[in-house]
Amino acid sequence: MTSPTDHPQDLVLTRLIDAPAATLYRCWTDTALLQQWFVPRPWTIARAEIDLRPGGGSLIVMRDPDGQEYPNAGVYLEVVPERKLVFTDAYTAGWVPTDKPFMTAIVTFEAVGDGGRQTRYTAIARHWTEAARQQHEAMGFHSGWGTCADQLAELAATL
Repeated sequence: MTSPTDHPQDLVLTRLIDAPAATLYRCWTDTALLQQWFVPRPWTIARAEIDLRPGGGSLIVMRDPDGQEYPNAGVYLEVVPERKLVFTDAYTAGWVPTDKPFMTAIVTFEAVGDGGRQTRYTAIARHWTEAARQQHEAMGFHSGWGTCADQLAELAATL
């Protein structure tokens, strides 16, 4: 069986974060919290809508420092509370295919350590094509998603 990180078109970020898995999951699924960490500052989230269930849609509108907005629609494929989220931009709500699918995200929250006070946080961006993986890496996947993971950890520490 292939592990979730064995796919050749994956970009992977893993961090050990000093927060319970439930807290990190909440930061991903509560739109008010998601808006505080989901893009590298000084970018912001203009709007976030989440229908948290398999087949439920999501819309996250990113805003750059000049005010230009970038909507990102998708659908949840798998939702395991406090453990795992899988979503893709290949579809939107109602399983409507999108014109240009880019990736599927697999985000896991694994409690580790004494009493689960730490979480192994893994975010995988699995791309439809090698060209898309290379494009995402060139766009700054590691620094961008790394910055967001730092912002997630900062927020989680306050909850």
